[in-house]
Amino acid sequence: MSQAAIRVENLVKVFGGRGRLRPGPPVTAVDDLSFSVEPGSIFGLLGPNGAGKTTTLRILTTLVRPTSGRASVLGHDVEAQPAFVRRNIVVVIQEHAAELLLSVRDNLLTFARFHGLTGAEARGRADRLIDAFGLTAEATRKVQDLSGGQRRRVQVAKAFMVDTPIVFLDEFSTGMDPILKRSVMDMLRREAARGRTIVLTTQVLSEAEELCDDILIIDRGRQIARGDLNALKMLTERMYEVSVTFDRMPADLDAVLARYETLRVRKNHNALSVALKDTESRVLELVTALAARGHLLRIEINGASLEDIFIELTQKGAVS
Repeated sequence: MSQAAIRVENLVKVFGGRGRLRPGPPVTAVDDLSFSVEPGSIFGLLGPNGAGKTTTLRILTTLVRPTSGRASVLGHDVEAQPAFVRRNIVVVIQEHAAELLLSVRDNLLTFARFHGLTGAEARGRADRLIDAFGLTAEATRKVQDLSGGQRRRVQVAKAFMVDTPIVFLDEFSTGMDPILKRSVMDMLRREAARGRTIVLTTQVLSEAEELCDDILIIDRGRQIARGDLNALKMLTERMYEVSVTFDRMPADLDAVLARYETLRVRKNHNALSVALKDTESRVLELVTALAARGHLLRIEINGASLEDIFIELTQKGAVS
């Protein structure tokens, strides 16, 4: 059995409640969290705002010390051996800006130099990434003069400048158009295929659904669910997504849908998408009722999306 790329054991992080510098009651951001990440996987750490995702990433990347518990990267403790950990990771966390006074190209070359990559190889990689991230026109501009989205591209491009075994990405697609985002997702898949471990957080759950081999959902610092997409779907009983396209959207659909336990309803021109929690026979009954209201061009019934699973599981966690 291979060594885990990342291992977290009973991790706890408490903020506040320690005198004048940290006034107010203590807040537990991470609460007895344990998990491991296999090498070469794309691991999604998901949860609502304030769930503890970023705090967990900051502990794993040596930026914050845990209150208790243990975390290791490639078998090396993040507290006892932080220098080793930093040499073997790339971190793209939202609040970390690129070097504002350097140009786009110099940002990439300086970052490469920190990781021991210099000369023609570094320049070649920088040029290829500047092109891939749509930054050719901005290559010689200082990062402080770029838009927020362009700065984000510079940050994410750094992850591909070097060959560290582990990459941490926090909301990597911020500021990217759909074409660039799709290209970066393909790049991440290729990196994982050649053995790099990718750890990402995202609020865009369709990204996690497409990318992640393994998903951990946390809320209030604790694990809510863990597994691949199929395993997570098995945790949510009787959840379905019905997608239909009409030749013309009927006017009385709300009355039809009111008879079902819908979780989400989306209408877009002539297309309707309904997530619901019900029996299989009732789902088929809904499709029949929709077909009676208009001419259907397309019908599709699937299991719940990751978004629906996420909402269901985090709401359960909030109640329990």
